[in-house]
Amino acid sequence: MDKNQQYQSVFRHINQNGDGKISPPELQICIGKIGGDLSLEDAEMAAALMDSDGDGMLSMEDLVKVVESANEEEKFSDLKKAFKMYEEIEGSGCITPKSLRRMLSKLGESRTVDDCKVMIAKFDVNGDGVLSFDEFRVMMA
Repeated sequence: MDKNQQYQSVFRHINQNGDGKISPPELQICIGKIGGDLSLEDAEMAAALMDSDGDGMLSMEDLVKVVESANEEEKFSDLKKAFKMYEEIEGSGCITPKSLRRMLSKLGESRTVDDCKVMIAKFDVNGDGVLSFDEFRVMMA
């Protein structure tokens, strides 16, 4: 099942009355089924925030946009955590060849500082010899 089919399946499951839109009460029921607690007022507010056509209900496209946005935020957060693992070693706000070598060593991969300089150079856009978070993010894409 591809991603689009998965979205359609989830949408159909939430859209209990089959009208092609997720209403605030349907959203409230869905959140309740996964263990959350959402008042009808909060469900109405959430639907209004996510709704693209102003009818107060969510279309399939609205649902996909919300899920994709959440996935991007999660990926960004995960990258930040990974970057901090390297960054905290040096405390410099960037990944240095030494900090990269130490982290790779912890992961069981033995590299020299020169090897790490070469690895960093491939993604070091500004040529300062270290990786900023933005350069790290490009590398991980």
